[in-house]
Amino acid sequence: MAESRLTAHANAIGRNVHRASAWLCCFFLLSATSFMSTCGGGSKAASAPSGGSPVTSASPGVDIVTYHDDMGRTGLNPNETTLTPANVNSSQFGLIRTLAVDGKVDGEPLYLSNLSMAGQTQNVVFVVTEHDSVYAFNAGTGAQLWKTSILDQNENPSGDQGCYQITPEIGITSTPVIDRNAGPHGEMFVVGMSQDASGAYHQRLHALDVTTGADLAGSPAEVSASYPGAGANSSGGNVIFDPGQYAERAGLLLMNGAIYLGWTSHCDGQPYTGWLMAYSESALTQTAVLNLTPNGSEGSIWMSGSGLAADSSGNLYFLDANGTFDTTLNGSGFPSNGDFGNGFIKVSTSGGTLAVADFFEPYNTVAESDADEDLGSGGALVLPDLTDASGNIHHLAVGAGKDSTIYVVNRDSMGKFNSQNNNAIYQQIGAAISGGVWSMPAYFNNTVYYGAVGDALKAFPIANAQLATTPSAQSANTFAFPGTTPSVSANGTTNGIVWAVENSSPAVLHAYDPVTLKELYNSNQAAGGRDQFGDGNKFITPLVVNGKVFVGTPSGVAEFGLLP
Repeated sequence: MAESRLTAHANAIGRNVHRASAWLCCFFLLSATSFMSTCGGGSKAASAPSGGSPVTSASPGVDIVTYHDDMGRTGLNPNETTLTPANVNSSQFGLIRTLAVDGKVDGEPLYLSNLSMAGQTQNVVFVVTEHDSVYAFNAGTGAQLWKTSILDQNENPSGDQGCYQITPEIGITSTPVIDRNAGPHGEMFVVGMSQDASGAYHQRLHALDVTTGADLAGSPAEVSASYPGAGANSSGGNVIFDPGQYAERAGLLLMNGAIYLGWTSHCDGQPYTGWLMAYSESALTQTAVLNLTPNGSEGSIWMSGSGLAADSSGNLYFLDANGTFDTTLNGSGFPSNGDFGNGFIKVSTSGGTLAVADFFEPYNTVAESDADEDLGSGGALVLPDLTDASGNIHHLAVGAGKDSTIYVVNRDSMGKFNSQNNNAIYQQIGAAISGGVWSMPAYFNNTVYYGAVGDALKAFPIANAQLATTPSAQSANTFAFPGTTPSVSANGTTNGIVWAVENSSPAVLHAYDPVTLKELYNSNQAAGGRDQFGDGNKFITPLVVNGKVFVGTPSGVAEFGLLP
């Protein structure tokens, strides 16, 4: 090997010092409007007040390196200068090509601009498949630049484990994350599942060179874990992670030199519990483990493929699925046995450890879990700091699940649990969406966009740090299961477009005005099926960057843009 992981670790110390300095710079150079600084992951950041979520920038070198554009999972690319409401229509915009791959694309594509590869500077889109393959394509020509299989010799992707959720095979399910400043040329971190010739299952975390697709020194890391507890699949006082019982579905999070992974079950195939893990970016070693149901069962982290979210103070946010919750609380108001099934969870990463710092549980959480009507089907979004009429700043996050209720939590005091009511939560909005949520919202210009199952895409404006209880606009069309996860492109606060994919046959890409949600374009409009791109793919989130829209399909990625 040209470089050992130990050497890589030493080299990475300097990189991490630079990232930490830049992270602190984000706090000191902040203004009420925007800031520009390098804040983790090697990407630019903009428009995040102190305590809010860094937003990936799309300045002249546009990089989208993580799920839903940024660590807050806002879904906003605020520097799109090519696509506008004036040119996104069926006469000027449409399907350019389809990037063919060897399996189903469940992870959101990622993008690096001006990447030096093979002596050329190229804009590159990265794609992962359930066949355990990773691809790099030239975003301008569609040429395949490289392809890597992360399978070991004599291995195959896992079968679907008898579960319809990820089928017919399970390989790379989640959206990877990229650090452009890591390694010799930049690194992509990706988790894949496989089965070897003896029938044993493996989960591995890989660090790939973004210019070649090759595993870097010390990669991959075999995922294993144990945690103190007497819950499902425990032995000798510890709950044991069984790689065959899980899939890594939630989008990976890279923050302050650590990679965070969340694990889901295969349907409700027992035994399983709720696992959250941290790995060193530089050494690719496991640094922390948290189990959310160590003395119970279930409570996995799946969120329909949405990414683990974070704020700029280093806290993680996610929605935990149905599982054991201890209704008996200790003196601090936390579950007596440490079981947090079916909750809106805040996890501290302080000191390199993982610990639940706060949470919210609905008053009827046990009944919801028993009925499989949990929060865990949806993703969490960390909102930018919001100011009320009295000038008070609020740190909020929003999430929804199968009970068709939007929950807005105060990240500084989430509400914990009261068996009688939900009065301690910051805001609860019922009946505003007419179906369950198997997706996550997007945010733009003080508006949150939700697309529930069987419902229209709806806009909920924010005023005085409160989410509207009724939508200000909604789309004319509705979205069948699983609803839709929208993405937003804009040039600052202007020329906004809300993009949403309809899981149908054929699938449909929609573009909407962000204020009225009137449709600007859909991929069924052009004559002769010009822009149709095949069947829908359940949990795909569109990537919008540099004048292009990329949509995952069961066999590739559809690339849309301005027509020649």
